[in-house]
Amino acid sequence: MKKTIIIRVCEIFLKGKNRFYFLNLLEEHIKKALDGFTFNFTKLQMRYLIDGFDDFDYEAIIEKLKKVCGIHTISPAYSVESDYEKIKECAIPMCEDWSGTFKVETNRADKTFSIPSVELSRQIGGDILSVYGKNLQVDVKKPQNTLRIDIRENGTTLIYTEVIKGVGGMPIGSSGHGFLMLSGGIDSPVAGYMMAKRGMKLSSVHFHSYPYTGEAAKEKVITLGKLVSEYSAGMTLYVVKFTKIQEAIHERCAEDLMITMMRRFMMRITERLALKYGGQSIITGESLGQVASQTMESITSSNSVVEMPVFRPLIAFDKLETIEIAERIGTYETSILPYEDCCTVFLPKYPAIKPKMERILKEESRLDVESLIDEALSNVEIIRL
Repeated sequence: MKKTIIIRVCEIFLKGKNRFYFLNLLEEHIKKALDGFTFNFTKLQMRYLIDGFDDFDYEAIIEKLKKVCGIHTISPAYSVESDYEKIKECAIPMCEDWSGTFKVETNRADKTFSIPSVELSRQIGGDILSVYGKNLQVDVKKPQNTLRIDIRENGTTLIYTEVIKGVGGMPIGSSGHGFLMLSGGIDSPVAGYMMAKRGMKLSSVHFHSYPYTGEAAKEKVITLGKLVSEYSAGMTLYVVKFTKIQEAIHERCAEDLMITMMRRFMMRITERLALKYGGQSIITGESLGQVASQTMESITSSNSVVEMPVFRPLIAFDKLETIEIAERIGTYETSILPYEDCCTVFLPKYPAIKPKMERILKEESRLDVESLIDEALSNVEIIRL
């Protein structure tokens, strides 16, 4: 009997003849996530097995796997010889802490195993009742506890009680390369996670306005980037000095268009970084109508200065839905730390909610746009996460 971890995929198996491209990417990222651990990696039909690890690494390996995009579910399991007595010997102690109702489910992939699935479930269920019958009763429809037995073709049987939900989606790198506009707030890290879940490789861009925003604000974003990078198989963060652009807008342009103008500069700079470093799209954490810069007119204004696709995975989310995901992926507590980002600098009292393009272009003509962008791009800090 040995400890084993079962990894299952789901959506990948909807793919056709190119399925193995996605599977190979997933295998690569599983091994990368477990770099530094000792383990054996075995491929089975529709699942993988990991064993041969040190017991004290067991929980840590599971935590790493829970952040690998493309993994549907994970089960801590035991692997035993496909023999009735061996299965029984393993199964009974696994139910020691149970109370209430239970059932046994058997999958017999190895049809040479002499006991049919239903019969094996019945017999093992009876063995469990004989030991723990005071605390348990059978319920095959809605049990509180389930013991699962998976008899494999290689002469081994997997026994487990827990099915842990993974990230799901597609493996990183299967859906291109996106540049995430990463602020210090709640939304943008979640947006990055959502696109990583769809298989997109991520880089990120942060706009830093020193001295109006301090080093603590920058470190907060680096921490957020590291948390997102755990789901995206690593990530590069590009930190852009944005102070001079904000000061120029504040000095020369209408106050109510401050945010609109900033967003247009951010989009241009992000696109140019993406073009330089192999990106194919821009990702933002915008949600329609959430703030003044996220109205239809403001979004149209931002889109008009770039040619790349702009993905907004949170566009129809309300704040509570976004917070729920942020808490689940571990970014929320960092996001709410009280350090301001550049979007809070020179914030207008009454920002334009439905800015007119004609007026935007008139105000923007007061600025040397290309010179400001070139200067910002000349001194970008690159951080590997």
